[in-house]
Amino acid sequence: MTTQVDTHGTYRFKTDSNRLGLWLFIISDAFVFGGLLVSRFYLFAGERPELSQLLGAIVTFVLLTSSFFMYRADIDISHGNVKGFSRNILVTIALGVLFLIGVVGLEWPTAPFSVGENAMSSVFFTMTGMHALHVLSGVIFLIIVYRNGKRGLYTQERHFPVEAAAIYWHFVDVVWVFFYPALYLMGHAV
Repeated sequence: MTTQVDTHGTYRFKTDSNRLGLWLFIISDAFVFGGLLVSRFYLFAGERPELSQLLGAIVTFVLLTSSFFMYRADIDISHGNVKGFSRNILVTIALGVLFLIGVVGLEWPTAPFSVGENAMSSVFFTMTGMHALHVLSGVIFLIIVYRNGKRGLYTQERHFPVEAAAIYWHFVDVVWVFFYPALYLMGHAV
């Protein structure tokens, strides 16, 4: 029986393999979101739901700000700053939860239609619901990464889970950068 020593070479191989898998997942997930975006324009091309412009701008600002703090958390751990990593990832988690409250807790109940009422409502709730599900899974991922960071599992040299969480979080933010104008700004309100 041989025992495998976890050398820097095997860690690098595992990290590279995991990084490839992460990017393949993100590319496949991008197709799902792209399909939702195409559906929005196909089903109600020049129209948009009459949603709260203020709330849309606020949740967008919150989500984009969370991306800055996630970037800071990733940079901090890559420089061995565990305290900065912890602080910034907690802010990211809080802003992610605030985004969910804004979209699911405030926007959904005040939307000018109910679930399944028409094509516009179906597309709106599917787009925002799918995105909210990804934000929720991202928040859970960040909580796990934070907890593992507090347990000392990440070092300046070995912190791929933080990098993966950051890449996923930024992907979710980029999706919203496309969804926000498609739902809140483009077309005339009906």
